[in-house]
Amino acid sequence: MSTFARSNNYGRAFVAVFVSVGFLWALALGASPQLHQRVHKDANRVEHNCAATMIASGSYDHAAHPPLVGAPVPPHQISKIPALTPCWVQSPFLGAHIFEHAPPARG
Repeated sequence: MSTFARSNNYGRAFVAVFVSVGFLWALALGASPQLHQRVHKDANRVEHNCAATMIASGSYDHAAHPPLVGAPVPPHQISKIPALTPCWVQSPFLGAHIFEHAPPARG
């Protein structure tokens, strides 16, 4: 293997590592808004556009910020619970008393 081919492979490996580290850094910035704010002071503005916002939004055409998840709205409280009225329901098995005795024995 010649010296030129060996140095060309090292150059390709260096570029691949450099691009990979840059992409992983952009992923980390896209996943952590606090870290992104430390790197870019204007990261909270709508017109801010960088690789991290593009990765976070999933689009390179328009890198809008991902929507913030709002707090859940509490349900309306019921102010008065109506009183329950007791109601007696006859058991459907009360008519089964005819089966209390066994059938007559054949003898």
